[in-house]
Amino acid sequence: MLEILQDLEYALGGTVRLSPVVLVGPGLVFVIAGLFIWLGGLGFRKILVAVAGAITGGICGFFAIGQNIISAAFTAALAAALAMLFERIFITILTAALATLFAFIVLARPYIENSQQETVISPGERPAQDVALDVRESAEKTKTCIIDAGQKVKHACLQMPVYNWAIIMVLILICIVAGFSLWQLASALCFSALGTVLIFAGMILLLFNKGSMPVSIISSRSSFYIAVFAAMMAFGTTEQLLLCKQPKTSPTVKSQTGGNTQKPKQTKKRWWGT
Repeated sequence: MLEILQDLEYALGGTVRLSPVVLVGPGLVFVIAGLFIWLGGLGFRKILVAVAGAITGGICGFFAIGQNIISAAFTAALAAALAMLFERIFITILTAALATLFAFIVLARPYIENSQQETVISPGERPAQDVALDVRESAEKTKTCIIDAGQKVKHACLQMPVYNWAIIMVLILICIVAGFSLWQLASALCFSALGTVLIFAGMILLLFNKGSMPVSIISSRSSFYIAVFAAMMAFGTTEQLLLCKQPKTSPTVKSQTGGNTQKPKQTKKRWWGT
């Protein structure tokens, strides 16, 4: 996966300079949102679930139903409502999706490297001097790079053997079981991982704007940055479990008219939500 990101780095950096609006704006949003989710995702999970559902539904509606704002807004609102209603299922699916992403990055690396060899860019195809792109050209350039990256991922998926997909399926099943049996831990781990990913992505975009080559640096010291990523995930998970606890109801409530105690009504937790 780092090989694909390096291709994006070469395409979005170097002699072709994208508009700062395309890099700085999303970069800052990713970093701020990542910090919020990394440290407080468990405490604000209802809001985050609604936002994540709206984003997912909006994107699916825009491309599946029709590329217009009305269909995207309708599917975004519907997905947000369903995500809040089936909160536990949504977070479990999100946890499984993140685990699938991490497993794919590890298992598909040899096949992505093979696909990279087929699409080597010759030096003559690059412009000889710096070219500054405006916002529209930057958006088109970014879109082209993302489509190209998607094709390389698709090629790697077709090349992967069956046993790699079996490993991914087992990991998905483990995440589903953990999502329902170890709800708090799975949720904290999910938000911590998602926040860490957003922080890394935002910092990479901001460094792109400075003309740096962050992906190449990460690739050259991959063991160090993997350790940093794991440490951030562990810290975020622990911090959320300690500071974002659910309020507990007292076992007994004193009656206002006498000294008798009454047990509060117990609300049965549903397996699909809270």
